[in-house]
Amino acid sequence: MDPVEHPPEMCPIRDILGHFGDKWSIFTILSLGQKDRVRFNELKSMVHGISQRMLTVTLRSLEENGVVERTWYPEIPPRVEYCLTPLGRSLLGKMVDLWEWASTHMDDVHTARRRFQRAKDRKTAAAE
Repeated sequence: MDPVEHPPEMCPIRDILGHFGDKWSIFTILSLGQKDRVRFNELKSMVHGISQRMLTVTLRSLEENGVVERTWYPEIPPRVEYCLTPLGRSLLGKMVDLWEWASTHMDDVHTARRRFQRAKDRKTAAAE
């Protein structure tokens, strides 16, 4: 399908990346993919650097979009567990592909960044 056919607000990739393309959503989905069910605090420890508030916001958004299922157990104290839905598992597969690509090409990307920075530094020095 030609992406030019659709106005930007109807572009499916723009919509999907807007909901799942931020680092916390990606890290949360990848972390949830490691286990069948995860409690909030366990998940927070798996997603390094995320605040409690940001994890709450991220999980609500992922639940709203059908990627995460939240199960509340009426116990004392109450227990809440999270897991990926079938839709979330299908998205996880694509994110694992991206993670594998990043792992394979990380050195190449860092080399390109250094080369770019050296060229930029040379241009700056020449302009002075």
